Amino acid sequence: MTAVWIALGALALVGLWLALAFNALVRARALVREGWSGMEVQLRRRHDLIPNLVEAVRAYGAHEAEALARVTALRASGASSGGGAVAEAARQEGELAQALGRLFAVAEAYPRLKADANYRQLAVQLAAVEDELQLARRYYNGAVRRLNVAVQSFPSNLAARLFGFGVAEFFDTGDEAVRAAPRVRLD
Repeated sequence: MTAVWIALGALALVGLWLALAFNALVRARALVREGWSGMEVQLRRRHDLIPNLVEAVRAYGAHEAEALARVTALRASGASSGGGAVAEAARQEGELAQALGRLFAVAEAYPRLKADANYRQLAVQLAAVEDELQLARRYYNGAVRRLNVAVQSFPSNLAARLFGFGVAEFFDTGDEAVRAAPRVRLD
């Protein structure tokens, strides 16, 4: 009879551990989803500012059509791919950040444009969005790291495998230069 109680107690402990492990994995997955939602909000803000910035630059540098067209095309493809895979979004945002860098280089060639209040306001807003995007990216990647550690480490990996939890993708543009916010100089 004592052996039965010991077995039932051990089974109850295993059940309790599985419930706690499951809840921890669900919480980690929810944080990843919350982090990705924050990333999407910041990416949308960035994409909403770009047309205004392009128009401000276009007024001064009409012959720089290639840089303007590239930013516009990348913004359109990024805006239309909402909810896509993390790796694809990271690749598109990396390309967009590079194109924005070229756009700011075009703006550097026009001193009157740099002095224009509308352009300065847009550039400051974009810099603020880039800072927020960097924070959202850190939050998301931190949540992904926590989930991935739980999914891959023992003993929680047993519960993860049992309940079908998998690793999540980090948001990585793959280019160190792209990871930094575009530099906006107003001097």
